[in-house]
Amino acid sequence: MTLDYSLIGKRIARRRKQLGLKQSEVEERAGIGDKYLSNIERAISIPSTEVIMRLAIALETTPDEFLVGAVRHPEEGWQDVAELLRPMNEKQLALARSLLTWLGEQDLP
Repeated sequence: MTLDYSLIGKRIARRRKQLGLKQSEVEERAGIGDKYLSNIERAISIPSTEVIMRLAIALETTPDEFLVGAVRHPEEGWQDVAELLRPMNEKQLALARSLLTWLGEQDLP
């Protein structure tokens, strides 16, 4: 998957403007350097994963909004669980499958 940093920068700028924030305010919230956000928004600098995460928190959204243009909603929480399964080996997956099967059979409130 190739990332379009120009598009990512535009999405970050759009979200910042939706919240009515200045670049300097977002930089302070995210703990990033002066003028760095301007460079990201104009695709001059390529942000690290950590910076994307910090910006998402500072702009009250998820990294998905910047990376793929869609916000992950709370009702899509199963996707977070699915991501936890990705690095597991066969034994771990079998145990997780058993646990999830058992949970699905429970009559929980």
